[in-house]
Amino acid sequence: MPERDLPTRLDESLPDVDWDRLAPDARRWTFSAPSGPLAALESGTPSAERAVLVPGVTGSKEDFRFVMPQLVAAGYFVQSFDLAGQYESWPAGPENLRPPRVEYDYDLLVGDLIAFLEAGSTPSHLLGYSFAGVVAQLVAAQRPDLVSSLTLLSTPPVSGRAYRSIKRIGWLDRFVDARGSALLMKLGIVWNVQRVPPGRLRFVRERFTLTRAEAHRQVMGLLSRTPDVTGALAAQPFPKLVAVGMHDLWPLGLHRRFAQKLGATIAVYRTGHSPCETAPHQLSRDLLELYATAPAERR
Repeated sequence: MPERDLPTRLDESLPDVDWDRLAPDARRWTFSAPSGPLAALESGTPSAERAVLVPGVTGSKEDFRFVMPQLVAAGYFVQSFDLAGQYESWPAGPENLRPPRVEYDYDLLVGDLIAFLEAGSTPSHLLGYSFAGVVAQLVAAQRPDLVSSLTLLSTPPVSGRAYRSIKRIGWLDRFVDARGSALLMKLGIVWNVQRVPPGRLRFVRERFTLTRAEAHRQVMGLLSRTPDVTGALAAQPFPKLVAVGMHDLWPLGLHRRFAQKLGATIAVYRTGHSPCETAPHQLSRDLLELYATAPAERR
């Protein structure tokens, strides 16, 4: 079997792990963001080229448990953090802003990510997973100087009411508000619609005990106002990757058109919405190939 197929073989034999346990050499720390303390992980040598991996709503930094060690082994310094209000970043919220606000909005999330990037070496390789891909796009459009490459992992491929285009249940968008969307998403996770292994299921259920309900609900509301910055991003010189499972929430055709508008390459895996968990070796291979194409002055 060709060597390039090795990542696929490794992904097909992934173990069910204790997701509370850190990946080898990973370190916990706390970042003081504008919205409050963000729980973070990092691994590798801080002087190395930097990659920042951002999980989405109801997700957490642990989602990159299988990816971080591979990037570190290739010589990168890798960081991740829980979004404000999510999991161990539950203390962070709009009430901590100056002046205080009441909503988890795009400005809060973009401001936190810009501050996180500015606190380390830049430009950095940036990955946004699912909803965080929307935030990463906004940051890359506003502050392209901070970005060496941009990866959008299972990111909504449409603007406006993003949930309207979801396969099978998109029609429900006409009848449910942000609270209803948040409930549907939570039930899908708790009832294990994706059929994740027992260790993973226990972990994702436990995360809801910390994630703030208003953070979940308000972020789901933001997906009804998904901005379109593809034109601004297409004009940027840094390389871009759309990475997605063929069984993602949104049809693959929409992801292909999204990548074309961005001027991005696309990688498709035989998995669902979470390639960082189910196809991490293939994803890491493609990330490393992307990073190698970044212009020297942006690395």
